[in-house]
Amino acid sequence: MPVSAFSALPRLVLGSSSPYRRELLARLGQPFETRSPDVDETPQVGEMPLALACRLAEAKALAVAQGFDDDVIVIGSDQVADLGGLALGKPGHHAAARDQLRALSGQVVRFHSAVCVARPRTQQLLQTVSSVTVLFRTLSDDVIETYLQREQPYDCAGSAKCEGLGIVLLDRIDSDDPTALVGLPLIATSRLLREVGWDPLMAPTTASELNHG
Repeated sequence: MPVSAFSALPRLVLGSSSPYRRELLARLGQPFETRSPDVDETPQVGEMPLALACRLAEAKALAVAQGFDDDVIVIGSDQVADLGGLALGKPGHHAAARDQLRALSGQVVRFHSAVCVARPRTQQLLQTVSSVTVLFRTLSDDVIETYLQREQPYDCAGSAKCEGLGIVLLDRIDSDDPTALVGLPLIATSRLLREVGWDPLMAPTTASELNHG
């Protein structure tokens, strides 16, 4: 690809404040910016976990995309833990995380990681979701308390930080994407990026992240 063609590529923007999603997207080895979406994550009345994750991923992508006039591709993502139809998001504090893990103890849980890619210049808006099935082992209150004190996973849906100590809370993970449980399924994300005209293998390789703002 000629060098002049690189300048015509759209800018890649991650619409998320999550450090975990930043770290995952950086694996593609491409420059990107980050913007924090201003989106109310409160579930709607009767909204199921899968629908919630998809709605919020789209809302985040569109909210961030509105802040640009040039050609950009914005990635929005959201993850919701699904316990038999009950949506579990980020606990935010210790007591809520303890209650979540008590409810998840010994249970089969689905983690829905939705991704939405928006390219306003071409009016493209694509979305997909990767769902991971997780079996939690039976957790005593002592185990839960020790884990929370050491990991403090208050910004993780379902309080299980699988890329850290949270992996010891689990008996089994079933997924078609090893990155989906962390919060940004890279297989699905890469596919959507190619569909809107941005291929990580064809883009120039420079600094992986331009701006953490």
